[in-house]
Amino acid sequence: MRLRTTGGPGRFTFALLIVAVPLLLALLGPLFAGEPGPRAASFTTGGGHFAGTDFVGRDVWRQVLLGGRPVVLAALAATALAYAVALPLGLLGALTHRRWLEELVMRPLDILLAVPSLLVILLVAAVLTPGPGGLALLVALVNIPDAARTVRAAAAEAAASPAVEALRMQGETWWRTAVGYAGRSALRTLAADAGVRLTGVLYLVATAAFLGVGAEPDAADWAVMVDRNRTGMFVQPWAVALPAVLIMALTMGTNLLCDAALGRRGPRARAGRAPRAGRAPRPGLPPRPERGSRRHRAPRPGPSPDPLPTDATAPGPGRSEKSRP
Repeated sequence: MRLRTTGGPGRFTFALLIVAVPLLLALLGPLFAGEPGPRAASFTTGGGHFAGTDFVGRDVWRQVLLGGRPVVLAALAATALAYAVALPLGLLGALTHRRWLEELVMRPLDILLAVPSLLVILLVAAVLTPGPGGLALLVALVNIPDAARTVRAAAAEAAASPAVEALRMQGETWWRTAVGYAGRSALRTLAADAGVRLTGVLYLVATAAFLGVGAEPDAADWAVMVDRNRTGMFVQPWAVALPAVLIMALTMGTNLLCDAALGRRGPRARAGRAPRAGRAPRPGLPPRPERGSRRHRAPRPGPSPDPLPTDATAPGPGRSEKSRP
């Protein structure tokens, strides 16, 4: 059985189901976690523990219910903050006619883009001690340069169109021109970039938490669970497999969901469109000739036309009395 590669309803539903499981566990899991029970031995199974115990004897399933919210909220907040800064910067760089202003906006971002993202996070974490909110700000900061360049590239074609010049001549505001026209023209590209960027942000947040940035060593966090429980992975694999699979499902499902949502077409776009190749001719009518070939029409049945006059001086069709010699 082969999966369809088009953005149909089946693929959209499949992607929605994948991303719904980790999202529901992350957002609603703390409501069903309950009170912590007594600790048992490390890396054991059974004993009333659905998924065993972790490296300090805590219930793994309860830690899974509590550990998704910090990862998901930090990733969503970092993505939203990155686009909140990148959108006006990218639109300003695409729509401005002042070369010096574009250089002033884009060149500092290029310098920041040259530094690896994880290195910036680790350097700041070595000086400061960011919490979950500080980690979201750091991840948003390292994503602003790339997001701003993407916005500028997507809006540059619309900014050079005659419609933008017409809006300027009509005296429209910069906000209406930039967001109302250029931003809407680049919306499809930006939506695809948002899905990919959210996946990268989740990777950065999980990696930073894995390295101990923005999370306590024993915090209920999916990335921290993978780090702290990896020593007993072959003894009690659920302590590592459950959070790792949930992080993977969240990243993969988000990417698939954005891809499927962009690939969907409404019924109006499909109505009246039939493939040209292989279309059966309508009954009672001859098949249409191929494009580029000459059409040979058969002579209509009826009396033969009158012969042309042999005398050159005789008036004929297209000749007048003034054209006679």
